[in-house]
Amino acid sequence: MTDQKRTAAVTLHDVAREAGVSYATASRALNGSDRSVRAENVARVRAAAARLGYMPHVSAQAIARGSSNTVALVVGAVDDPYFASIADGVAEGAATAGLTLTAAVTDRSPDMGLHIVRTLRGRRPRVILIAGSRVDDDGVYAALAEELDQYRRAGGRVALLSRNDLDFPTLTVDHHGGAFRLAQALAGLGYRRFALLHGDDRIRMSHDRGRGFTDGLRQAGILLDDRHVIATDLHRDGGHRAASALLSGGARDVEAIFAVNDVMAIGAMTAIREAGLRPGRDVAVAGFDDIDAARDVTPTLTSVRVPLRDLGRRAVELALTGDPGAVDVPVEVVLRDSTPPR
Repeated sequence: MTDQKRTAAVTLHDVAREAGVSYATASRALNGSDRSVRAENVARVRAAAARLGYMPHVSAQAIARGSSNTVALVVGAVDDPYFASIADGVAEGAATAGLTLTAAVTDRSPDMGLHIVRTLRGRRPRVILIAGSRVDDDGVYAALAEELDQYRRAGGRVALLSRNDLDFPTLTVDHHGGAFRLAQALAGLGYRRFALLHGDDRIRMSHDRGRGFTDGLRQAGILLDDRHVIATDLHRDGGHRAASALLSGGARDVEAIFAVNDVMAIGAMTAIREAGLRPGRDVAVAGFDDIDAARDVTPTLTSVRVPLRDLGRRAVELALTGDPGAVDVPVEVVLRDSTPPR
């Protein structure tokens, strides 16, 4: 028999026999159970496992300990720099805590989010973090809250990012306030005729940013023309399509476009160029999130800075400490070349 076949055939019973201990003792020694095992027996079991090439099964370890050494991050989309930056921060926080990051994607579907959390409960991660944008669906969210509460009662840790409507430790981003202050800053630069590109209003983040922007304009004495408020998908192509439709529809009097995230704003800048105009000079553009690409595009993109990596890192810390309530995460308006003074 080859070494590979011998290794694959090794079981925990073999390790217990090799170490001269019971199966239960071998299991507790290798799987990290809270029940005490004498130090000398732990050493014998681990030495036997090393000699035989035995690798403990992750699921067995999780059952024995009550959880696995993982942080499970549930995000809305895999190709969105917003969630990618949060995941970077979560990975850093997990590594600092000696944990491993795993991720699951809901595609902004409440039903998928609920299914993922139910599946994760069976895998018993140490921490579950929910970073998907809320899509309003009261029935699904009641079920989600119950799943998370059962997971927490079993010893799991939970934190939510940018949501403040479930009773768990939460990092809240001021979507409304950030967009409100951006609108007032742009009005202060002399802009008066705006367009708004947003997503499905059932997506809470998009709704709050759009409402904050219109409230900020109203405070400055500016009303949006309904024809210049366009719903689209929350990605680059969605922003491109919406801006193309806006400009091809004769809205050449629009002075500035606000998209509720940066990737949409970048798509809108491409559409402006394709229409024979210059973003920043002929039509100003602003976004939200301040992803890395906002500083790399030409002209550099005005945005609302969300400390995304810090948000992810702090979420791990908040979950592990279990501090109740919400932690407000400040945002900052960053004016760049895409919105020069009028």
